[in-house]
Amino acid sequence: MNKPHLSSSAKLIAAVLLSMQLAACVPVVAGGAVAGGVMAADRRTSGIYIEDQAIELKAKKMIVDNIGAANINVSVTSFNLNVLLTGEAISEEIKAKAERAALSVENVKTVTNELAISEKSGLGTSASDTYITSKVKSMMLKENRFPANYVKVVTENSIVYLMGMVTREEAEDAVDIARSVRGVEKVVKVFEYIN
Repeated sequence: MNKPHLSSSAKLIAAVLLSMQLAACVPVVAGGAVAGGVMAADRRTSGIYIEDQAIELKAKKMIVDNIGAANINVSVTSFNLNVLLTGEAISEEIKAKAERAALSVENVKTVTNELAISEKSGLGTSASDTYITSKVKSMMLKENRFPANYVKVVTENSIVYLMGMVTREEAEDAVDIARSVRGVEKVVKVFEYIN
């Protein structure tokens, strides 16, 4: 039986395709290692960490599907099954409806509804909020008073929300650091306290 013969160009193409497939595996493996490292240094179990991510997706979809994207600009953050809603709703009725939708998601323990009653904020506000969040996180790393990943930082309209499972001392340190960052108008604690 004769073996099929591959030309040198076919071998080259096969080698390039194989190397591309192997290279595509590296980000997946590296991403998994990074996620594993983040989970290992988190006070939540890996199961709760993953469930928090699922809750964020499910709650956002539930809210938008029930209310309509034109009536609300909502960010959903979940930490240890406790949900924070930030953004803007066009009325108190829409704000309350968003909270009920988030509470209806499986495994959600509590909802802190910080939606403002106003028109949707613009891209400039969003960019500024992202910048403030990065400054707060950087300052937490620099100060090194507690492991920075114990606290989740969310900024909405220059208001910083702090979530996490923390001791009272860690909470006060986090608030102190966040207040020291330029551009922060207010700091809101949404912590779960541990001994």
